[in-house]
Amino acid sequence: MTANKFDKTIEEIDAINAEDPHKELVNGKEMPKELVYGHRMSGMLLDFCPEASETLRLAARCQHIKRWSIPREDFSMDRKGYLMWRTKLKKFHGELAGSIMEKHGYDKGEIQKVDDLLNKRRLKTDPEVQALEDVVCLVFLKYYFDDFIVKHQDEEGKLIDIVQKTWKKMSEKGHDAALAMSHSDTALAIVKKALATS
Repeated sequence: MTANKFDKTIEEIDAINAEDPHKELVNGKEMPKELVYGHRMSGMLLDFCPEASETLRLAARCQHIKRWSIPREDFSMDRKGYLMWRTKLKKFHGELAGSIMEKHGYDKGEIQKVDDLLNKRRLKTDPEVQALEDVVCLVFLKYYFDDFIVKHQDEEGKLIDIVQKTWKKMSEKGHDAALAMSHSDTALAIVKKALATS
C-alpha cells in the first residue's frame, strides 16, 4: 500500500464527510453522520476482509461520500424514485472519489476499479465487489438495523422483507459474519423469522 497517497486520499474523503450537516450521537458526542459511516465501513472491512486491496479500502471509505448533497426527497417517494436516487448517488460517489484519487496520484485503472466497486458492477463475479456489498450489509445490521426497527415497529412484514433482500445480496461468508454478530433480541427475532420464511 502506498501510504502517502492512500493516507492523503482518505484524509480528503474524511474532510468532505466531516462537512455533513446531519449529525449522529456516538458515545454521547455529536458527529457528522457520513464521517461516522465511513469509519464504520473501514472498520468492518478490516474485520471481514483484512487482506483487502488498497482500492477496496478506498471504496469502503467513500461508499457514502457527500451523500447529503443528493437528498432522497428530490425524487418521487416510490420504488422508481428510490432506484433513480440510488443510481444517481452511485455515479456521484464514483466521480467524486475518482477526482480525489486522481489529485493524489492514482492511475486510471485504479480509479476505474473504485468506480466499479462503488457502482457494484459484476457483483456476483468480482470477489471485491461482493466483499464491499457484504460490508455494506454488515454495517447496516450492526449499526442501523435497530433504529430502522424502531422506525417501522408496526410493519413486521416490511422488516422481514428488508432482511431477506439484504441476505440475498450477501455471500455465505457474509451470512456467517452476520449470524456471528451480537444482535438485540428484537433484531435477532426478525432475522430468524426472515430466514425461516425465505
